Amino acid sequence: MNNNAVMLTGESLTIEEVAQVAIHGAQVVIAPAGQEKLVESREFVYKLANSNVPVYGFNTGVGANKDTKVETEHYNQFNVNMVRSHCVAIGPEASLAEVRAMMVIRLNTLLLGYTGMSPAIAYMYRDLLNNNITPVVPERGSIGEADIACLSHIALTMIGEGDAYYHGEKLPAQDALAKVGLEPLILGPKDGLALVSSNALAAGQGALVLYELKKLIKLADVIYSFSLEAFKGNVSPLNGEINRVRRFRGQNESAANVRKLLKDSYLWLPNIANALQDPLCFRCACHIHGAVRDSLYYLEELMDIQMNSSDDNPCVLMNQNAIMSCGNFEVVNWAVAFEMLGIALSHLSRAACFRTIKLSTGHFTGLPRFLTPDPEHVIAFGTIQKPFTALDAEIRHLANPVSMDFYAVAGDIEDHCSNTPYVVQKTRKIVDNLYYILGIEAIHAAQACDLRQEEQFRFGIAGRVVHQKIREVIPFLAQDRNLTVDIAKAYELLKSGVLLDAINN
Repeated sequence: MNNNAVMLTGESLTIEEVAQVAIHGAQVVIAPAGQEKLVESREFVYKLANSNVPVYGFNTGVGANKDTKVETEHYNQFNVNMVRSHCVAIGPEASLAEVRAMMVIRLNTLLLGYTGMSPAIAYMYRDLLNNNITPVVPERGSIGEADIACLSHIALTMIGEGDAYYHGEKLPAQDALAKVGLEPLILGPKDGLALVSSNALAAGQGALVLYELKKLIKLADVIYSFSLEAFKGNVSPLNGEINRVRRFRGQNESAANVRKLLKDSYLWLPNIANALQDPLCFRCACHIHGAVRDSLYYLEELMDIQMNSSDDNPCVLMNQNAIMSCGNFEVVNWAVAFEMLGIALSHLSRAACFRTIKLSTGHFTGLPRFLTPDPEHVIAFGTIQKPFTALDAEIRHLANPVSMDFYAVAGDIEDHCSNTPYVVQKTRKIVDNLYYILGIEAIHAAQACDLRQEEQFRFGIAGRVVHQKIREVIPFLAQDRNLTVDIAKAYELLKSGVLLDAINN
């Protein structure tokens, strides 16, 4: 195993490792113990293959066809038909990184030995990832009770059908496999169900959303601290003892982080603040960011379980000499946790928007209205309030819960779901909107800092970096110009990770 590889054991996969494989192209290695479990569980399945014990999706049909018997000689055709018939997903395509995240998570859970499929399937997941072959997966169509409509398209690539990307080039799947000398899979008992029935789509996309959110919440602290300097705000709410008496973990971490970011700032000088108490969007920012952090911690714990446990139905229990039907594909617990996180993010968004409006309001800042450098000739930041409040309205709508909206499907037997893929995809959009909103806030804060011609003004360690990086791509607004260009540049700057890297270094 080289330094760029991720060792998969079935029990220890982290969000950061998912990102290393999905985004940065790290290779995957299957731990020897995982290979042993694959072989043992497969041998156990074959012991039951000729028995008269009905096993769902193994020697019976699936869904409403569970009462249909599958004969031994028809195993391959039955499983191929299962894959093809479940390919009903709708575009747009999931990103290449998201599909890779789905595959590494599913591969990891297979190594626990509760699935009983052919070890060749696990090796195919590994080989697709390590050879940069990524199946085309439409991201819509799953209701969250296992992502069968979407994951079937990964299975389609494995049997040499459909399309796949090879190093970014879309090809017929069979051609992509041939490029690296891989043969399409021949499916046996239980293989089709093992391929299509898991929550890997929602988990893969969800893991990457959480990976992005871990950076975003740190960035939100950075932009808030920069705005506080621009606002000439009061730092008393950041006091360590004030936050300790409240005891919330997220709040205390945000406050500690902002105190560190504001080291050496002029705001710590005695009686420097404009007001004894700032508006709540400034005064309670660490509390709001803390709510996002607390929601994130709760969800991350559930996602860790999801990525390192079996969601298979039926479940192979070798210690009980049985393959049992179950409901382990039910993920309503972390679906509603994602919805909680979306609501917390909507509060963060709204506070950022109010801070941006306050920065443009002269009676709060003591600066010219709309941060104009020339009130008679330059309009400056009046109209820009419309796009960031429009984006916040989108976030408010996206934060509405949808996990309880479902039909009874599959012959009325599947009468519960959580819509988890859509819940995750909504959260992904919220995060993307927030990069724009925080970027626009940063533009305002930079302009306000430049307008402050005060002898005592001095940046903290973060503000100095943020101001420099913004001014490298967005000049001071001396004359009215096309601000759409500036907004796009601010978004790219924040999303690139340059600010966090520069501050951390």
